[in-house]
Amino acid sequence: MKNLKSIWMWTVLGFGGLTLAHDDPSKHEHKHLNMNLNNLKNAFKVRNKEIVNKLNIVEENQVLMEEILASAQGRSEIFDSDIPGYTSEEREATDAKERSKRQVDQEDIRNALCQDKNAGEFFRLVAGPTHCRDVVSCTDAGLQAIRCPPGLAFDLGKQTCEWRRQVTDCNTKSRPKLALPQFNTDEPICERGELACGDGQCLPRTFFCDDKADCVDGSDENLCDSRNDPNRADECDPNQCRLPECYCSVTGREIPGGLEPESVPQMIVLTFDDAININNFEIFQNLLDGRLKNPNGCDIKATFFVSHRYNNYSMAQEMHRRGHEMASHSITHDNEEKYWDNGTRENWEAEIGGARDLLVRWGNIPAEDIYGSRAPLLRLGGNRQFSALERAGFVYDSSMVAPLSNPPYWPYPLAFAAPHRCHGNFQNCPTRSHTVMEMVMNEFDPREEPGDNDEQVAGCAMLDSCSSIRSSDILYNVLTHNFIRHYEQNRAPLGLFLHAAWLKKQPEMLDALQFWLDEVLSTYKDVYLVTMSQVLAWMQSPVDSRDAASFPAWKQKCTLLDTEDTCLVSNNCPLASTVLAGTQRLQTCNSCPAYYPWINDVEGAGY
Repeated sequence: MKNLKSIWMWTVLGFGGLTLAHDDPSKHEHKHLNMNLNNLKNAFKVRNKEIVNKLNIVEENQVLMEEILASAQGRSEIFDSDIPGYTSEEREATDAKERSKRQVDQEDIRNALCQDKNAGEFFRLVAGPTHCRDVVSCTDAGLQAIRCPPGLAFDLGKQTCEWRRQVTDCNTKSRPKLALPQFNTDEPICERGELACGDGQCLPRTFFCDDKADCVDGSDENLCDSRNDPNRADECDPNQCRLPECYCSVTGREIPGGLEPESVPQMIVLTFDDAININNFEIFQNLLDGRLKNPNGCDIKATFFVSHRYNNYSMAQEMHRRGHEMASHSITHDNEEKYWDNGTRENWEAEIGGARDLLVRWGNIPAEDIYGSRAPLLRLGGNRQFSALERAGFVYDSSMVAPLSNPPYWPYPLAFAAPHRCHGNFQNCPTRSHTVMEMVMNEFDPREEPGDNDEQVAGCAMLDSCSSIRSSDILYNVLTHNFIRHYEQNRAPLGLFLHAAWLKKQPEMLDALQFWLDEVLSTYKDVYLVTMSQVLAWMQSPVDSRDAASFPAWKQKCTLLDTEDTCLVSNNCPLASTVLAGTQRLQTCNSCPAYYPWINDVEGAGY
């Protein structure tokens, strides 16, 4: 295994293999993949001809925006603050008079509304109970609209949907305005290297958007999205960033090395989140038992994002021995979103770096084999999170979600600006340059086949979060559709992001997944299930499908027989905790510690 050495953005990687399993496919009643693939291929090609370069995925936001803007047409107070005591009858009377004088188009609204708004903050176009479900926000791509489900309304203070009876600010359009810095003025206000606060105070440029309020009015931290951060990462420049030392893509969709799509091996990345333990180990044993093989003869491989609490380190050690990749998913896996949204750099490093150290100490996994991380709940901590990952020496992160698009995105370096908008509700994406690769989570298309161009589609990041997948047959068809979507376009890695609990709760989904993987691997000779670090190895040194079978990084730890089992006894340690109530269990091939290990106490010394 080679040591990790960062070369600006790229890393020299070493890799492993692994062992996997599946049941007898004859017991499944799915249609044969060849028929489904041919039908979907034809449908996909027809659809591509209609739209030439890409499918036009119409987001819910676009459809909803039309309705919300239509409701605002002709309202005289559309750009004004709320008027206390202004009744709905008076408002409608005024609207009727003004409607003939002035029509507000969408571009007028966008320009006027986003001029002094903070990116990502939701506000109303129309106040009042009738439109209390509808809000918009200013994003990098323009206005984004959301509508709360029936029975709910949008709470401006909490910036989220709440039960209608609990929302008391329907007659308010927006929260009080925050002071904004003066980045763009007709005449310079400050000296070179300085920027102006909202009140005209001049401070060094580096003080802005650093998560510490330095302006008296706090304006230096109020305009910090990827479009406005004055210290934001540069755009990708392929002329300055070239393989093998560096890689970037302007659109995020170009194939590394300039290969043609038909010569690129299609990589599938299977990942599981959370602890490995007795509740899910049987699933991994069944799915990854060595029967499913890549075209190079090696067992298919998976990546595990492991959280500490409830984790069985003996089992994690065994999965790593078989060639699977272990990555960090935090120590506490706190279920409060704000814990991660507002976490300090030190807290992120303690959580993510600490979880890696626990895998090393109690799972006997070499530190140089743990490359990546994923944020719990997929909640991003902005520049604080990625500074922590950078300082802790992680090679990649896999927490950022890319909106459903065609073609999908390839992994990209965060040394440069991300090629897509910050996606998700109230997410805090990084804006600065960080020497971390982003193994982007392309949203899954939940449909079973390509739909109409104008069809409203909301993607899903985790496969088990697609609410439309209600049966094994639907899962089989959705997997096939998305496989073709990647395979017939730019062959960006197809991510199957899962929680094992979903497969345990619905065994028929596990059967369908096994059957589908078997069919794809037996039908295609250029499809490989690889770990995330193996994807990065290929991106650094791309080879075509003919040479993929002999690609060295994909041959290491080829089968479970390649690495000796060194865990003779797994100790089940009942331990007291200085933080958690009750007895905690730690399973490890090592001797038991004195206390249950936790944040800032990897050794379990009790401090």
